[in-house]
Amino acid sequence: MHLAGDIGGTKTALALFDRTHGPHHPMAQRTLPSRPYASFADLARDYIGSVQQPVTQATLGVPGPVIEGHVSGTNLPWDMDETSLAQELGLERVRLINDLYALAQAIPTLDSADLVTLNEGQPGQNEPMAVVAPGTGLGTAYLTWDGERYRPQASEAGHADWAPNSAQQARLYSYLAERFGHVSNERVCSGTGIPNLYAFLRDVEDLAEPPELRALLAGAADPVPVIVEAALKAQDAPPICRATLGLFVEILAEVAGNMALAVLARGGVFLGGGIPHKILPALQTPDFVAAFGRKGRLAYLMQEIPVHVIVHPYAGLLGAAAFGLASA
Repeated sequence: MHLAGDIGGTKTALALFDRTHGPHHPMAQRTLPSRPYASFADLARDYIGSVQQPVTQATLGVPGPVIEGHVSGTNLPWDMDETSLAQELGLERVRLINDLYALAQAIPTLDSADLVTLNEGQPGQNEPMAVVAPGTGLGTAYLTWDGERYRPQASEAGHADWAPNSAQQARLYSYLAERFGHVSNERVCSGTGIPNLYAFLRDVEDLAEPPELRALLAGAADPVPVIVEAALKAQDAPPICRATLGLFVEILAEVAGNMALAVLARGGVFLGGGIPHKILPALQTPDFVAAFGRKGRLAYLMQEIPVHVIVHPYAGLLGAAAFGLASA
């Protein structure tokens, strides 16, 4: 059996696969919280012990750049090494691939039910595609056509410098630069970035923080669901939460547009990660498409680029399994 994993800063999805059933048919799938475990090996031992199935190889999508079979997590304090993990877990082989490389691997296998389209565009056949995935952090990748099939390419554009695009965003940049020094795309366009936007709107833009909301945030292990769920209320949404989500959507659209231009993604931009499908109503607005398309003299080109939200709940796991089964 082949073990595939999609490792995130908050949770890790694991499942067993074989060639007979293929990557679309996981067996013994489980999702475990990442942070309670000191290492991936500890988490994997718990999982393998619970499924009681023989596992021979593993392919793991991991956050961060994989260099010569080794990765140090960017949003998770795990150092992972292919050779060491194989020895610790008693496996023949372990492959580590970037988590967005794994997600990109899944893109060509998705069908229409796995996607919600925000901008139809005019997709070009065999043209590059881009993946932008805000979750705990911000992952990016892209795909290029090699003449026979799409090949994923890893990217760390989430850690590139963020460029403010309005007077308000310039104030946000100054606020974050004082706190962090380097202001990356991830600082403003991820699960770790949403509380930064909220704090900016409270501290600099003077948006009121209702006492009951302050109490909820103080008692929450993760403030992001509190902010997002409050913002999505049809009625009585706290203005600061609604403004936080609006600013996030605007920045996500701009970052996705930048990625589209960087790789000339005329095949489409795909929004993945843990956040986009949870805020789908906020993305299905003219504001998102307008912000995506604000690229000056190339605005006409942006109208032609399709934008989709990936709603398949385990696309990263599917991609890791597809890669692992093909290369086993």
